[in-house]
Amino acid sequence: MKNEHNRSIFLADDDADDCMLFEDALREVCTKTELTTANDGVELIHLMETAVPPPPDVIFLDLNMPRRNGFECLELIKNNLAWKDIPVIIFSTTGQEEMVKRVYETGANYFIRKPGSFPKLKQAIRQVLDTDWSQHTWSLSPENFQYLY
Repeated sequence: MKNEHNRSIFLADDDADDCMLFEDALREVCTKTELTTANDGVELIHLMETAVPPPPDVIFLDLNMPRRNGFECLELIKNNLAWKDIPVIIFSTTGQEEMVKRVYETGANYFIRKPGSFPKLKQAIRQVLDTDWSQHTWSLSPENFQYLY
């Protein structure tokens, strides 16, 4: 993805404050984006079913959500032929090694532990948006996932 193009980003997170902070950081990093938020996994999958195509350029997915958690959503996304190639960025407060391993095995493209500062959040978003996921060839493994605090 290139910064000069409009892009569609989905964010699934049940924490309203985290969503507002994410949106503020996103607007400072890249103004040419359309952010669609879901408050839980059921809402995210409903959005995917009604809004795709066109698919979002990237999905930021929290793990700990009510009704349908991030693991369940990730599995549904990666097992759906229409959605499986959409980059899914796990964006969670957890940093437990077994959780990271599990999301990797389920097909996540990247793991970002929610940063504790606004500048680090902007840095994480910028890094994701600057990545050309169609050309991303390094092996997906927990060692390549990012932890920002």
